Amino acid sequence: MKLRISVFTASTAALVFALASCNSNKSVTPKQAGEIEILEYCGGEEYKSDKNTFRASATGQSMSRETAKKIARSNAEAKLARSINATIQIVSDNYVNSTKFNNKEEVTETFNDMAKTVVDQMLSGAITACDRLTQKTDGNYVSYMAVELSASELVSKYNERLSQDERIKAEYNYEKFKETFEAEMAKQR
Repeated sequence: MKLRISVFTASTAALVFALASCNSNKSVTPKQAGEIEILEYCGGEEYKSDKNTFRASATGQSMSRETAKKIARSNAEAKLARSINATIQIVSDNYVNSTKFNNKEEVTETFNDMAKTVVDQMLSGAITACDRLTQKTDGNYVSYMAVELSASELVSKYNERLSQDERIKAEYNYEKFKETFEAEMAKQR
């Protein structure tokens, strides 16, 4: 009798273990875990920078719809400026290091200063690529916005500024700079 109980207990334990291991292979979906998917407008792949265009998305929230839009635009432009400045920094460092400028540090600083000036001037012309407005149940507005700037227009304006600097003009090679810029832009995707 004791042998039957032991065999029965062992068989039951094995069956429970087998069933438990079969269930552990099932994946739990986010919905089952209590998560909610958030739909964020003006985001996603189509609003990311690529080799031709710098893009940035942001949101703004306020009790005033116009203020929400202004906050979103300001946040998007700030992100766009950081992205452009970081790219120009890399391009100018790579360009200066690949050329034979004797005063590399001074040239790099000049490139970076001009980049900030050009970016600040061009941000006012940033195109709104996406603009969505929602209102929450508490009455607050949420503005979703994506802005963009043409990479070719940016490099053209930047070239124009660099060509005006007498210290750089003598040794500056626009085609080499553009090639370096395009190689960095190709990494955007």
